[in-house]
Amino acid sequence: LIKRYKRFLADVHLDDGIQITLHCPNTGAMTGCAVPGSEVRYSWNDNGKRKYPGTWEMVNVDGHWITVNTNTANKLVKEAIEHQQFPLFEGIKSFRAEVKYGEENSRIDFLLVDEQEKQVFIEVKSVTLLEGSCGFFPDAVTKRGQKHVRELMQMKMAGHRAVLLFCVQHQGINEVRCASHIDKEY
Repeated sequence: LIKRYKRFLADVHLDDGIQITLHCPNTGAMTGCAVPGSEVRYSWNDNGKRKYPGTWEMVNVDGHWITVNTNTANKLVKEAIEHQQFPLFEGIKSFRAEVKYGEENSRIDFLLVDEQEKQVFIEVKSVTLLEGSCGFFPDAVTKRGQKHVRELMQMKMAGHRAVLLFCVQHQGINEVRCASHIDKEY
């Protein structure tokens, strides 16, 4: 990694010395994940419509691989739901992704319906901030994340199940806590 900039771009040196710009699909601060000189992994898409065909996927910082592509968290959770890997979601008869809901015009990551026709609203958050051996979320003040929590609270008060699911994709994280020292409102 040379550097990350403009939130959505990262410059990297390849093994052959060529420098390329990758798309960075992580809107967060990426605290501790954008360390110049770190080894990165990226995917490549030859679709001619893309300005940057490379996508930054992972970074190795201090010997820990970290998935920085936040879209991966939703893919992993979707696969786990499909393969019934969450005892918390047993008895689910259907689910949809990216469903509009709430008073603040949000999109929920997953809306599940259980056998009793009860709705389960799941918001997935990708945890990459490591302090000691603990992961923290969020890694920056997040008005959008605050909105998601408010919307989930409203769903719970309306009698639905509401789940804030933290997907940890950092080899150094052994537990997760709310980063109230970063975002008190969250």
